[in-house]
Amino acid sequence: MTTTVNDGLPAPQRYGAILTIALGITVSVLDGAIANVALPTIAQDLNASPASSIWIVNAYQLAITVSLLSLASLGEIFGYRRIYMIGLVVFSFTSLACALSDSLPTLTLARVLQGLGAACIMSVNTAMVRIIYPQRYLGRGMGINALIVAVSSAAGPTVAAAILSVANWPWLFAINLPIGLLAFFMGLKYLPANSVKTAGQKFDFISSVMNALTFGLLISAMSGYAQGQDHRLILAEVVGLLVIGWFFVRRQLNKSSPLLPVDLLRIPIFSLSIGTSMCSFAAQMLAFVSLPFFLQNTLGLDAVSTGLLLTPWPLATMVMAPISGRLVERYHAGMLGGIGLVVFSLGLYSLALLPDHPSYLNIIWRMIICGAGFGLFQSPNNHTIVSSAPRSRSGGASGMLGTARLLGQTTGAAMVALMFNLFGVHGTHASLILAGSLALGGAFISLLRMTQKSVIQQKS
Repeated sequence: MTTTVNDGLPAPQRYGAILTIALGITVSVLDGAIANVALPTIAQDLNASPASSIWIVNAYQLAITVSLLSLASLGEIFGYRRIYMIGLVVFSFTSLACALSDSLPTLTLARVLQGLGAACIMSVNTAMVRIIYPQRYLGRGMGINALIVAVSSAAGPTVAAAILSVANWPWLFAINLPIGLLAFFMGLKYLPANSVKTAGQKFDFISSVMNALTFGLLISAMSGYAQGQDHRLILAEVVGLLVIGWFFVRRQLNKSSPLLPVDLLRIPIFSLSIGTSMCSFAAQMLAFVSLPFFLQNTLGLDAVSTGLLLTPWPLATMVMAPISGRLVERYHAGMLGGIGLVVFSLGLYSLALLPDHPSYLNIIWRMIICGAGFGLFQSPNNHTIVSSAPRSRSGGASGMLGTARLLGQTTGAAMVALMFNLFGVHGTHASLILAGSLALGGAFISLLRMTQKSVIQQKS
């Protein structure tokens, strides 16, 4: 059923369509974090060092980050449904390739291809929600979508623990194949097609290449520095980043619908919300990547126990996110985000202060604080990013929201490698201190938004 409708889908088809979207976005976001719990086990199995094994996480995030904005543009031109369906197929079969990998290079390559499939899904996700929901229910749809993304980002350890309790690490990836194929066949039946492409819009291939090079060089330079690569190579990457990035931004300034939404970044509350998002997700990834090494290598726990001890974090996020979604109707998102990130930072600092041999309860209550603070921040922040953009630029806002999240996560993962290279066995402690500091920085940026209107009304 692919008939286009002007004001959302009728109820039976709408429920099937939103379930399809939920399945796709859950597995694609979840896979950014699901490998973290098993990272020490995978590194040992593939004879890789802890620092180099970070590429299992980084390769996936890098592939998504460099392609997300370009695929969002393709979705506007060729149809969101088509890009989404292609993404499901690519993601599903490259997940199988990840499961069959027998070395770090082959797993890293498979993760890059898997990331491209995930980028197809993420790039048009919010745009699909706009078509699925009637206008009067659009806020509800955006809230559900934000909750799915937030919980999926945090639930990786929990899901990984459940899978690893009955199977070995390749099944972390293999499980995506049946879920992805189920979502694909559901999409054939339920997902609508957007009626026409944006008038006069053509795909800007040059901007797409410049976008990939800009973000790719940025992440490569950060990761290279973190892993102790030759400083001359890193310097060359930074110079290339500055030169290409300058021309890339200049090119976007002359576009009516720029690939990089510089027009939206001129809106103060939008740009501040993007900065807050990057800080928060970098802090989250610093904790999620580094904690398993402490729990397994220092405390001697297995992967399943590690995942279970991390589970209170996403559970607390699940409880708090809907509450904060209601609170944003009464209180400024900047205040809610600031309070949430302060609580988040306190949880991270308390984890850094764990004794050498903590009890399970000592770990659990700290995880709850982290999850509650993150949940209080996330829903209002996403709501502000979407609502502060003009309706005609909601696609650009969605792409930038995903890019900020992924850039933050990739930066956080690279910082973990740097902390382990600089501080060795104390890398987890250093990572948590840095994460708490980033969360505090995000809280400060969030509070700056209180000088702006919470929701800026724009003409369609």
